Amino acid sequence: MNKKQAIFSLPEDKDYQFDEIDGTLGPSAIDVRKFYEQTKLFLYDPSFMSTASCESKITFIDGDKGILLHRGYNIVDLASGKFDFLEVAYLLLHGELPSENQFLEFQNQINGHTLLHKQVYKILDGFMCGAHPMAIIIGLLSSLSAFYHEADFSDKASIEITSHRMIAKIITIVAAVYKHIIGQKIIYPTNSLDYTSNFLKMMFGVKSEDYIVNQTFREALNIIFILHADHEQNASTSTVRLAGSSGANPFACIAAGVASLWGPLHGGANEAVIHMLNEIGDVKNILSFIEKVKNKVGGVKLMGFGHRVYKNFDPRASVLREQSKKVLALLGNKNDKLMEIAQELERIALQDSYFVERKLYPNVDFYSGIILKAIGIPTIMFTPIFALARVSGWIAQWKEMIEEKGKIGRPRQLYTGEKERKVK
Repeated sequence: MNKKQAIFSLPEDKDYQFDEIDGTLGPSAIDVRKFYEQTKLFLYDPSFMSTASCESKITFIDGDKGILLHRGYNIVDLASGKFDFLEVAYLLLHGELPSENQFLEFQNQINGHTLLHKQVYKILDGFMCGAHPMAIIIGLLSSLSAFYHEADFSDKASIEITSHRMIAKIITIVAAVYKHIIGQKIIYPTNSLDYTSNFLKMMFGVKSEDYIVNQTFREALNIIFILHADHEQNASTSTVRLAGSSGANPFACIAAGVASLWGPLHGGANEAVIHMLNEIGDVKNILSFIEKVKNKVGGVKLMGFGHRVYKNFDPRASVLREQSKKVLALLGNKNDKLMEIAQELERIALQDSYFVERKLYPNVDFYSGIILKAIGIPTIMFTPIFALARVSGWIAQWKEMIEEKGKIGRPRQLYTGEKERKVK
């Protein structure tokens, strides 16, 4: 069968042919890797609006239909409450959901790497308590590259151990950072617990032996972890891949991903949603707030609506919407003010032609902050929780890239500066 080809006709009346590549789902791609070599021209695509930067088997998104798949499994099914977060992490890493024995072995491997070297805690003590937790997490993850710098990342066993270390140590780091900024004693891992329970105990335990994990919190947080585990080639994942393509230490690559995630247009958006709801303050203020958004008054924005990829409901938001109702009901907060504002804001926005025409639907950030707040996690820790969950996806993407042995990433540019000139 002949390959499908795309033909570029350039001004000098010469045609250039490039193969069309089909994926298993989604749009096909034109293989332009030799475009410059043949045409001496670059393709100009700021923000990668129409460019596939890599080939991947991990995650697929259909933004028009509101579909998110991990290794072919729909995120709605994975986040149904039937699966543990580590089962989804295993899926991302290995391509299949684990058997019972595989899951137990994977869980034991993760639990075997949760402890941090005592020097890491000394580094933590060097940060001011008032520092933003994301800044501290970046520093601590980067420091781990000094502890694990001799591994051969062309070796399959080394890649596996590194993946386990990354997923294991991030819960200990995030919980320790929280304890540091609130001035409480560090709680060390309890590896007889499951992953999410272990994290909650390290976060909220005061005396380790006295803390009992609230199962409502555990189930809600487990689902949040699953929903944030991976999301294809977003800014932070692309950052991890680009850093990793140079052969950099994976802990440094993940730290770079955390730095990218920190931005308010990426992982920081769930914090912004809570700030917005607090700013609205009352259901009666919603209409005036929406008018400010539509008229762009004072830079007021509707946070938690719209997505770069989804032009339909974010499927993760649909899951969290129902989960938030369950959590608040179980906690006796059926009349939670922020939830009331959020639901009414959603109702009004989805009926307003301004937002409907622009396909501004609620995204995952809109409801995740409400659940985290109900659990007792302060707003400043929302993005660290996002980073914790996303580490599993980042390390799966890094692993896939390393195993493919691709070239170092090197985007081109369209230069618009001064031409060559002489020094006077």
